[in-house]
Amino acid sequence: MKEKKLRIVFFGTPDFAVASLETLLRSEHEIAAVVTGPDKPAGRGKHLMESAVKQAAIRHNIPVLQPEKLKNEDFVNALREIGADLFIVIAFRMLPEVVWTMPPLGTFNLHASLLPRYRGAAPINWAVINGDTETGVTTFFLKHEIDTGDVIQQEKIGIGPDDDAGTIHDRLMELGARLTLETVENIARGNLSPIPQDQIDNGLEPAPAPKIFKETCHIDWNRNAADVRNLIRGLAPYPAAWTAVEADGAQAGTMKIYSTRLTDTPASEPGKVRIGSKGSMTVDCADFALEILSLQPQGKKRMPTADYLRGCRFESIKFS
Repeated sequence: MKEKKLRIVFFGTPDFAVASLETLLRSEHEIAAVVTGPDKPAGRGKHLMESAVKQAAIRHNIPVLQPEKLKNEDFVNALREIGADLFIVIAFRMLPEVVWTMPPLGTFNLHASLLPRYRGAAPINWAVINGDTETGVTTFFLKHEIDTGDVIQQEKIGIGPDDDAGTIHDRLMELGARLTLETVENIARGNLSPIPQDQIDNGLEPAPAPKIFKETCHIDWNRNAADVRNLIRGLAPYPAAWTAVEADGAQAGTMKIYSTRLTDTPASEPGKVRIGSKGSMTVDCADFALEILSLQPQGKKRMPTADYLRGCRFESIKFS
């Protein structure tokens, strides 16, 4: 069947969505409008910041809608007047039914996991935190329950032992952009066979991927070294795993940990820090010691551990 040129409204906010938007703009299809979050105050001066998707839309002279409430009557009417064939949602808020049922060809979402593996706000982080060796992207049609709609297409990638959430984010962003365009082209051709998620057999058990909070990022040194390392990888480079620091017997604030290396050194006391003669630092976990490669002391910039140790004047350090 000949491909139809589609009129699309694109919903998204962060950088992850921009790659897909830019890819669609290079296609034959029309992005009639972009819907993104309201500008938010940021930084010390609390200046209003535009979302990455809004900035991209402005560069390409695309109309931008920024509703506070997605059920607002004026917003819904404005959407309806656009007369779009299809809505696409990437890293945006949950849409009300009055919105996602509007276009005749439906509304699909690009999700950064191999559904039904991770449903929720932070699928990339949790895939790495849980030590998964593969992940991917999924396009699916929206329905009432979040991240449960029928799957249109999926693509997978491997997660290497040295990958972190940042490297996986960037790879999935590019893969997701290609999959988004493929999905649009298949919808335009009428070449679709969506599969209910309960019929997908990808060998992966469904797992939650809830929003990451500060307490999620707190390192528990009583866990095995491999688990601690996965937590650190899954939170790097943002928001980053952290630990409380005790130096020379007194509290010395907190420290973010960004990268580590497993060792075969048996541990004796979880949280005990050992400083090597050649600028190395290891921390005891439940089973083995974990070498800290890069960190960020409270109030300072991220740095290699060796740089931190060169300026360190403490006799003893313990993490908790």
